[in-house]
Amino acid sequence: AQPLVRASYDSPLETYETNVMGTANLLQASCTNPSVKAVINITTDKCYENLELDIAYKETDKMGGSDPYSSSKACSELVTSAYRQSFFQQNKIGIASARAGNVIGGGDWAEDRLIPDILRAFKARKPVIIRNPKATRPWQHVLEPLSGYLLLAEKLFNEPDKYSEGWNFGPYVNDVKQVDWILNYMVELWPNSNWKLDSSPNPHEANLLKLDISKAESQLRWYPTWSLETSLKKIVQWQKSYESGANMHDICLKEINQFIKDSKK
Repeated sequence: AQPLVRASYDSPLETYETNVMGTANLLQASCTNPSVKAVINITTDKCYENLELDIAYKETDKMGGSDPYSSSKACSELVTSAYRQSFFQQNKIGIASARAGNVIGGGDWAEDRLIPDILRAFKARKPVIIRNPKATRPWQHVLEPLSGYLLLAEKLFNEPDKYSEGWNFGPYVNDVKQVDWILNYMVELWPNSNWKLDSSPNPHEANLLKLDISKAESQLRWYPTWSLETSLKKIVQWQKSYESGANMHDICLKEINQFIKDSKK
């Protein structure tokens, strides 16, 4: 995938080629391969037509997007739906799409993503430059949707007809926070850090975004495990372990095991 909104403004054709034709190529290969039994196309919460209203989008809401990234992911959803109806159903292969919230976690080095930008600035002892502090997103630790994808893959394998649909994986409503809330919380976790507003012009991005996860809760019995506060603490711990030269393979396994233990509660 080409997973970044701002990068899609710089390279719109590459974004469409990757996210739309990349999806078609993958699904074409999958539906003609007899060893493939289940496919999950992970798109994004930005695949929905964003009306900038205080509502949580459901799986049945309209696809759309006003920037090349969001639009390309909506197209990827349409390609998935067409392949499901045209090829996958007759071949008895499970195929679903998964729409996660804004995924965060240790080890994300991408440009123009909030948490990596924060950590880079903190490490350099510079203020974090923020372009849209009032933007609201459904933040979730990376292990949250991953647990949902694995559960969904198992369901797809066993009952492809029942679970071959779109699915939302996001946080509880109280973890849908503004960017400045995350900044202020991260500043508390990292002494001698701060942030400031970017006053330069920036391309359009959605300001308000929420996901309705009731379908995953009721039909998959999937529920969020870590609060946003816990997730941010885990990220800071991961980053400080990395900078201290710790064995990050062991750190990641420890974090995964803790998540599994907490999820069973």
